[in-house]
Amino acid sequence: MAVKVLFVCLGNICRSPTAHGVFQQLVNQAGLQNKIEIDSAGTGDWHIGKPPDKRAMQAASERGYDLSPLRGRQFSASDLQQFDYVLAMDQENLKVITALQQSKPRGHVGLFLEFDKNSEFREVPDPYYGGNKGFEKVLDLVESASQGLLEHIQKR
Repeated sequence: MAVKVLFVCLGNICRSPTAHGVFQQLVNQAGLQNKIEIDSAGTGDWHIGKPPDKRAMQAASERGYDLSPLRGRQFSASDLQQFDYVLAMDQENLKVITALQQSKPRGHVGLFLEFDKNSEFREVPDPYYGGNKGFEKVLDLVESASQGLLEHIQKR
């Protein structure tokens, strides 16, 4: 049975699709694409069905990640029963996720950066209203945490 991972941010156009794309590539490189399923969602409904932010796609592309197949979807309470890992990018989105919890979740619900033991950050900052450097910072944080998450899953 596959391990199912869901990345969650506010709109599902910047941080969570970046995490989705980066982690997918790591999983593929490890040959684990049949053992680990990945998805992303937003707590808000503004971008359902839309592709990731152009700036996120550009920054990711410059590092060799392709986010173009991804489309925004909204997080739902049922995701807590579908996924082994529900990983929020920040405390605000984690609060929304836990507020929707109606029963014990299937697996781990927490902050994504918990899986980066070396980061001084606890949250992945939202780059939407900032410049291109914000998207680079998101990639730095996501790449490191993705490595930690993959190692954690492989040890299970």
